[in-house]
Amino acid sequence: MTARPAHFRHPLALLLALLALLALPAWADDYAEVQRLHAAGQTGEALAQADRYIGEHPRDPQMRFIKANLLSASGQPQAAEQMLEQLTRDYPELAEPWNNLAVLRAARGELAAARAALENALRIQPDYATALENLGDVQAREALRSYQRARTLDAGNPRLAPKIEALGSLLKARAGAGG
Repeated sequence: MTARPAHFRHPLALLLALLALLALPAWADDYAEVQRLHAAGQTGEALAQADRYIGEHPRDPQMRFIKANLLSASGQPQAAEQMLEQLTRDYPELAEPWNNLAVLRAARGELAAARAALENALRIQPDYATALENLGDVQAREALRSYQRARTLDAGNPRLAPKIEALGSLLKARAGAGG
């Protein structure tokens, strides 16, 4: 008796793999359509379509991530943060939700919480360039706060003004560049 090739040993596994591959373009189309709607200024419809998709695929991390970004972009940062926090619990192996969570926290001025979220992202994916850049931005803002506080405690310190000015200029340039 000759052995069957490995790809024929488990016809059910082969069938499931083929079905999954066939479904991928449809899912990709759903992601693209939600993002297209948002880019066209139809964020409400994009959110509605994301909700419909999530209703059918409640554990899909990508659409949940997209929806969190839509919520943030539409002025609903608390809802976005809740969705990202849930993603970090459901998919602790994903770095992107941690990064985006950090961005929301930094925007509120919660720099220590933002730094902690970025450190989580980098533990998961040490070569995540965006998270590294965001961590640098958070650390620069933390340094600026420290220098400003030091100046209130020691107003005569001549070393503080140039540091505050340099960091302030750096952060303004970063904010002006869309960061």
